[in-house]
Order: sequence, then C-alpha cells, then structure tokens
Amino acid sequence: MKKKVSLVLALVLLLALCVPLLTGCGEQQTVLNVYNWGEYIDKDILTQFTEETGIKIVYSTFTSNEEMYAKLKAGGGNYDVIFPSDYMIERMAKQDMLHPLNYDNIPNITHIMPSLRNKAYDPGDVYSVPYMWGTVGILYNTSMVDEPVDSWDILWDEKYAQNIFMYDSSRDCFMPAMIKLGYSLNERSDEALQEATDLLIQQRPLVLGYALDDIQDKMVAGEAALALVYSGYVVGAVEENPDLAYAIPKEGSNVWFDAVAIPKSSKNYEAAEKFIDFLCRPDIALANVREIGYSTPNQSAFDQLTPEEQNNPVCYPSEEELARCDVYVDLGEYNEKYDDAFLRVKGN
Repeated sequence: MKKKVSLVLALVLLLALCVPLLTGCGEQQTVLNVYNWGEYIDKDILTQFTEETGIKIVYSTFTSNEEMYAKLKAGGGNYDVIFPSDYMIERMAKQDMLHPLNYDNIPNITHIMPSLRNKAYDPGDVYSVPYMWGTVGILYNTSMVDEPVDSWDILWDEKYAQNIFMYDSSRDCFMPAMIKLGYSLNERSDEALQEATDLLIQQRPLVLGYALDDIQDKMVAGEAALALVYSGYVVGAVEENPDLAYAIPKEGSNVWFDAVAIPKSSKNYEAAEKFIDFLCRPDIALANVREIGYSTPNQSAFDQLTPEEQNNPVCYPSEEELARCDVYVDLGEYNEKYDDAFLRVKGN
C-alpha cells in the first residue's frame, strides 16, 4: 500500500513539473509574413527585428503591383505586411483590402517628412506609411549616347534600334507615350489610349526587351544604350558602371511612392504595426536606404546622410524637376484596357 501511495505521489509530482513545460511548449512564436519587391530591404534588419521582438519574419517577394494585388485578391499568401505603390494603395483601399493603421502603435511616424504624407492616394495616411519614393526616367550609357538625353523622344530614335530596354509594366511603358502625345499619365480616354498604343507599336522594333528588376544588371553590363527605369536602380548601377547616367525628361514624368500597409486579411495587426514602426526608426531607415539606394521619406535618416548623398539629383531631384512630375492614380476598371493594350504592343 505504501508503495502504491509513493507511486501515486511520484506521478503527481511529475505531472506538476511537466505542466509548466507543456504550457511553454504550447506557446507559439508569432510569425509575420512580409511581402515586398525584390532587392528592396536590408535583410540584416529583418534579423535585427526578430532579435529585438522575438517575432519571426517569413519574407517573400513580388515583381509588380499587379502580381501582388492578384495574389491577395485570390486569397493567397496570408500576408501581414505588404509594400504597394501609390495607385495600388488607392485601389486596394477602395476595395476594402487594407486594414486601417493605429498610430498609437507607430510612434516613429513622426520621423516621416510632412511633405510626403497625406498624399492623394491615401488622404490622412489611413492605410499606409511612406517607405521609399523616386522618379521614372531614362538610364543611359554615355559611351553609347553622344547627345543630350533630355526628352522622351530619344526612346523613339531609330539610331538606337535594338538598343533600348523598356520596363515591363503597362503603366510605366504607356507613361512616356502619353506624355509625348500631350496627355496626362493618368489618361482615361479610348482615343488617347489608341494613339499611345500605336506609338508604342511604332517603337517596338527599337526595343531590345521588356525587363523588370534585371534591367539594372543589363545596363551595368552594357547590353543597351537606353532604358526606362525607376530612379532607385540608378545609384547602384552607376557605382558599378560609371559610364551610366540618369535623366528626367523635360516633358515631365512620374514621381512615385511605395508605402507599407497591412492587408485586411492579416491575423497579426499589432505585430505588423510593430514592424512598420521599426522601419520608421531613424537608425533602421538609414541602414535600409544605404543598402538599397532609393530615396528615403524619413527626415531623421535623411539628416544623417552625407552632403554628397543629400545632394544627389538622382535620389533627390530639384523642386523644378518634381514640379513637372505627377503621381499615378488608380484607373479603376480602365486598368484592364491598359493591360490589354500593352499585350498588343509586346505581341507585335
């Protein structure tokens, strides 16, 4: 009988010791699924965020706003943090696909430049926090181009046949065509779209290819004389190939904003806001912009850049140049017409 009692007591004590262990084993680490453009973050800060918060980052990338949008619209990915561009933020907000931000959890928002907040694509910054910004222009090889590059016309110059890369995006490819024809880059008329389509079909024999993120490597390698690019590609490209230079055409261009947002489908709102706040921290923003070379909207990070970096006209154009640029707006259902027209252009 004593042996039985002793055995029972031993089992009770063992269970008492195991309960805390079992409880601890049942506690799952918070996982944050982050969906961003390729080569668009300093990977070291992801590790630092996990070390500081215990929150694990699962990081994946997309190549275009449309790819990201289609995946979320179809219910795929279970993402908690995304990095859409201006017009896509506007579209997703209209479709109730974004979660409103609680700025009590994002105190570092105070470091974001006031001039880059409260833009038309997200009035009141309800759904997004600026991440990076820049322009669209022409990257050119000065050893192959011996004339001033100051107009979109050069992308239609037959002397550069099979020596031009265009960005593989309907909005970005149609933008110079629309501006060249005297239209807005947000034009929504069938007549203008047809004229721009004809102009891009006319250009098609001159185009070596339609590229995405690999456009920087191709230009560094000297594969073409001219390319339609985002300004963020330029800093790294010029460092690798000093023959490269960048111009914002005199007719005007696009000034764009990429921001951080939380999809409505996220299950980790607070952790996502903690990550957004982390990205706004001056030291993190500085490390990030130094790594990827884009233009920072973070005033405190900008103040820590060298004078040479602050005065780089590629990253921080003059007010006069920016005054000639416009922001993309969501074209609604008209987006499909642009996409269909772009397919016709590339098919020629």
